[in-house]
Formats: sequence, structure tokens, C-alpha cells
Amino acid sequence: MEFRDLKSQYKQYKEEIDTAISSVISDANFIGGKEVKELEKELADFVGVKHCISCANGTEAMTLLMMAWDIKEGDAVFVPDFTFFSTGEVVSFRGATPVFVDVDKDTFNIDTKKLELAIERTIEDGKLNPKVIIPVDLFGLPADYPEIERIAKKYNMLVLEDSAQGFGGHIYGKRAGSFGNAATTSFFPAKPLGCYGDGGAIFTNDDDLTKLLNSLKVHGKGENKYDNVRIGVNSRLDTIQAAILKVKLKAFIDHELEDVNRINGLYNDRLKGLVKTPYIPEGYYSSFAQYTITLVSKEQRDGIQEKLNEQGIPSMVYYTKPMHKQQAFAYLEVSDNDFETTNSLCDTVLSLPMHPYLLEEEIDKVCEVIKNYIK
Repeated sequence: MEFRDLKSQYKQYKEEIDTAISSVISDANFIGGKEVKELEKELADFVGVKHCISCANGTEAMTLLMMAWDIKEGDAVFVPDFTFFSTGEVVSFRGATPVFVDVDKDTFNIDTKKLELAIERTIEDGKLNPKVIIPVDLFGLPADYPEIERIAKKYNMLVLEDSAQGFGGHIYGKRAGSFGNAATTSFFPAKPLGCYGDGGAIFTNDDDLTKLLNSLKVHGKGENKYDNVRIGVNSRLDTIQAAILKVKLKAFIDHELEDVNRINGLYNDRLKGLVKTPYIPEGYYSSFAQYTITLVSKEQRDGIQEKLNEQGIPSMVYYTKPMHKQQAFAYLEVSDNDFETTNSLCDTVLSLPMHPYLLEEEIDKVCEVIKNYIK
């Protein structure tokens, strides 16, 4: 059993993927080939925004926005405490200060009440200038953007949606990647829409921002790559990865999103009353980057994971350590008491196998192990 079965996906789309790769090799246009622009248009159309700017990976996508928005020392950027390191890393990389915010116990996304309190505390403290909020669409579920955007407008802040895990999700039909001032995604292989290497993208409706990002991602180019008008980076999506993503995007739209939501329902039916299953608010749709249950204690979580492992069933803990406890952020002055929910989740969450190609008998096997452990 695979945690995220890319082998079955490839087997089903082998002919299309192999043809796409061969076409790029035959054309020998490995950087900036036509497939890159075609993919950007298809992604923008799917998300429902004017522009998609592809780049080397999801972390660089966020870094490019930090550069474009001139985020620097003295600026405060608000980040959920329960997420992957890169969301805070890109802030520190620019010399700015990440301000971690506890999350909601049901959605696992940034707690908007605590977010506003953190912004007000930062303003009162007077040492940092609140500039950006980076909500994360954790495990596939979009964050509470109606409230986040209200808060951002109130305090004159920018919103960068980190939709790496939430790509394909939506709130009442408005898709992940279309919220805030700009959004980013990752095409890391295990993401809802992943390539066969690294890749990322930025989404926005801002024409001027798009022009700046397209310059920054290619060494600050002006009219051409030998006309360098600013300091930039080298952050491009390879043509082969774009060609692969074009095939996989079609599968993603045609059936994969529907399949993972069907599998969510099968898991929920079998685990009802045994564990806390994922909570999806009314009007929200998850792309289920992970199917994550919450147990009553660390001992129960670790015990179930051990039993699953004995049966050859993979599982993962996202995340074992809160952001505020990462050694790289040890210089920040924080109180552990401000992160009660995140601290608890790190000890009690467990992600089970989840992908569009998961078989019902595999789901039964997973749930039987959990049921036998708990009863």
C-alpha cells in the first residue's frame, strides 16, 4: 500500500505522460518551451485568475512574492504555527520577522481571532510593521479567507495564500489560489497536483506584479535576459515538468478531485465514532492533500501508527514540531502558552494513506487496524 500512489497514477496515464516527455526531448527546448506558457494559461483558467507565473518550486514562489513586495527587516509577517517550515523560512530569508499564530482545532488552519490579536499586539509593541498574512490551506482545506481578507483590509496588510496543499479546493466555488493579493502552489510530487521533480507557481490578478515577478524569476531581466534591470534569482519551471503537469492537470480536473472526496467519505463512514475525522465547513471543498485524523493522546496516536506499520500500512505525522519550537526560530521571543492547539495537534494527529487511486479494500484494511486498536 502506498501513502500517495504515484506509481498507479503513472501506470494509468503512462502513454500520455511518455508522449509529453518525448515531445519535449525531440524539440530540445528544455527551458522556456511552449508547454510552460500553455500550462500557465491552463492553471490560471482553472484557478480563475488572470495570471499564473511558474517557477522552480513552492518555496521560491513565496520568496519571489516577498521580494516583489519588498518585505525586509522590521516587517512582521503572520504565519500559522502548525505548518511546514518553508512558510516561515521565506520570511526570515528576507530579514523580516515571522509572527506565529495558533490554529483552529477543527480545520487546522490559522485561527482568525488569534490572528487579529497577534496583529494588535504587534502594533501596540511598536517594534515591527505588520505587512503580510500567509495563511496555509492545510491538508487540502482552504483557510477562512472571507475573515482573513477582512482583517487584512482593516490593518492595511497583504495576503499571500499558500495553497500548496489546498490546490483544487474551494470556498463556495471560489478556488484555492484565487484568494488574497497573490497565491502560491507547489508541484512537489506528493502535492495534490505534483510533477516528477520540483516546481511551483504564483497566481494573481495584478498585471504590474506579474511583470515584476517574471523579471525577478529570471535574474531581474528587462527586455531580454541580457538586459538586467534589478537583482533577481534563477527560478524557472523546466519544460519537461510543465509537459507532465499538463497531462496530470487534466486527470486532476477530470476525476482525481472527485475521487479523493469519495475516499474521504469512505474513511469517514468506517471511522465514525472511533476517532475525530477531518472537518469540512459548509461551503468548503478540500483537495485532501492528506487525510488526517485526531486521536485523544500521543500514546494512542503512536500506538495506532505502530500497529499500522506492522501491517505494512504507511502513515505520517504532519507535523511533529510546531514552528515556534524549531531551532531556527529560537531567537524569537514567544510564549509556549500561546500555542495550545498546535502543541496538542503535534502530539495527536495522524495522516492515513490518501490518493485518488486508493482501493476500497485498502481503506477497509487501514480502518480495521484502527478499530481493533481502539475497541
